[in-house]
Amino acid sequence: MKTKHLALTGLMAAVLCLLGPISLPIPVSPVPVSLGFFAVYLTVYILGMKMGSVSVLIYVLLGFVGVPVFTGFSGGIGKVLGPTGGYIIGYLFMAPIIGFFVDKWKTNYILIVLGMLLGTAVCYLFGTLWLAYQGGMSFSAALAAGVLPFVPADIVKLILAVLVGEPVRRRLWKAGILESGVGKESDRDAARTNVGSDSAAHGSDR
Repeated sequence: MKTKHLALTGLMAAVLCLLGPISLPIPVSPVPVSLGFFAVYLTVYILGMKMGSVSVLIYVLLGFVGVPVFTGFSGGIGKVLGPTGGYIIGYLFMAPIIGFFVDKWKTNYILIVLGMLLGTAVCYLFGTLWLAYQGGMSFSAALAAGVLPFVPADIVKLILAVLVGEPVRRRLWKAGILESGVGKESDRDAARTNVGSDSAAHGSDR
């Protein structure tokens, strides 16, 4: 990984650490409304799978060792093993799933959003299973407490992450800090066409 990529990965990990702790407890759920999902969406949308996943991993590891970067400015292994810890672990699976779609379909926003929804669903699954186990409740009860009240807000966070992240990553592409990959397929197709034309021309000479 190049130095500029390392710096950008660290920068977005810092953004995660700044946004992740911001939360608002709600009376209907043990899970607070937070900016964690927005921060993960934004980070991976801008950086893609490899760098985005590393940024999220750094964030989770910092919280795991006690840096107060989780919701409510908390941290430590107790937070990870607590009722909401499944969502934190879910970030580690959410990031590469979203990143795969971002890398594969860089400007196909429908597929990217579908990938973001899939990654969110996987994170929901981890969080719900752990909340059910820790809270001694059924899966459906944990789903109702830890997921359903947050779906509308998480959709808004997803849309905002795309709106905010799109101009940022295009500027990074333009500056050459990140490789866009856009247009490579058409370039390869053009190259194959040129090779075919050259072959045909040589054949006619014979």
